[in-house]
Amino acid sequence: MLRLRVDVLQSERDQLVERLTCLDGVRRITSEPELHGGQFMISADVEPAAADDVLSALHTLDLHHDDFVLVREDILTQGLRSGGLSASGGYSWVEILGEARANARPVARYFLLMAVAGWIAGLGVIQSSTILIVGAMAVSPDLMPICSTCVGIIGRRLNLAWSSFLTLILGMGCVMLVSFIVALALQLVGILASDFDVREIELEGLAAADYSTGLIALGAGVAAMLSFETRGASAVGVAISVTTVPASAYFGVAMALGEASEALGALLVLGINLVLLIVGGSITLYFQRLFTPIHET
Repeated sequence: MLRLRVDVLQSERDQLVERLTCLDGVRRITSEPELHGGQFMISADVEPAAADDVLSALHTLDLHHDDFVLVREDILTQGLRSGGLSASGGYSWVEILGEARANARPVARYFLLMAVAGWIAGLGVIQSSTILIVGAMAVSPDLMPICSTCVGIIGRRLNLAWSSFLTLILGMGCVMLVSFIVALALQLVGILASDFDVREIELEGLAAADYSTGLIALGAGVAAMLSFETRGASAVGVAISVTTVPASAYFGVAMALGEASEALGALLVLGINLVLLIVGGSITLYFQRLFTPIHET
């Protein structure tokens, strides 16, 4: 359930209340005078499916974005009566778009987490440790820019799609660079033998693509988009990163060891995975919007 709060002048109050009353999915509309400023605060319960229509009504009145807020509230009670508040799930397009915009730009925290993921994954590749690889996947936040790219593509927001994809590529580059530095540093201090052969690493599939590579990435893209719209993103993010972080770390380690052919193989696997992740996520979001029409805002 979403909760709308709007600050309006008295001259705008009646018109806005009338517009909100006509919208399906908007209930419990109240209007109270504020203590100062001569304005009124209008509140209403909004179903997620009606959120975009509500924003359209607010934009029609030329209200400034600082004059209203739409927040999600958790419903704790059960056994709600028909016709009352709805405890159904689902996210509105404006929420999805807002989440995508928030994760489209590279920020310091994103790069720091990707660097940590590269550090752990690089050691995991060198030691052939699946535990370390899984740990690196848990740290990596690459799920967000992947899904933001899908939102930009399906929403035809090319700037959003491009900035999100660039953030994703920069993050993968960060993993590669840190893994490269880790492997090179271990060689320089003598911990990693000079004759270490990256091809003997017992982690299959990091530098060789087959039919399963694409199928896994495609399915992961579907799961990524579904989790992006819920609160399961942190859990599903580990599964998504299995298609990105290990191959990126393998590339960095292989480059540090001078194994260019192995590095190119890992880069190919990563490229296939990224493309199919975005394809899977975009298809999922497309059909969701197709069967649940959403008004643009």
